[in-house]
Amino acid sequence: MNQLTEAIVTIASLIVGVAILAVLVSGKSQTASVIGAGSAAFSNALSAATGPVTGSVSAPVNSAGGGFGGIMPNFGLPNL
Repeated sequence: MNQLTEAIVTIASLIVGVAILAVLVSGKSQTASVIGAGSAAFSNALSAATGPVTGSVSAPVNSAGGGFGGIMPNFGLPNL
């Protein structure tokens, strides 16, 4: 029974892996936009966390019209 469970989990993992790969390389997916939004969010968080120490005060990076590729409104500070 243990080998059967292992085989089922292996097959399920392969199916999920193929599905993820298909979504990433699909022409309709906006993988680059999602990665860009994630990196901009990380950059803004890093800037806000290090601002009091470095003395650097700057507006957050706004690479798109709104958050998540324009789907949500931008609630950040305006660009200076």
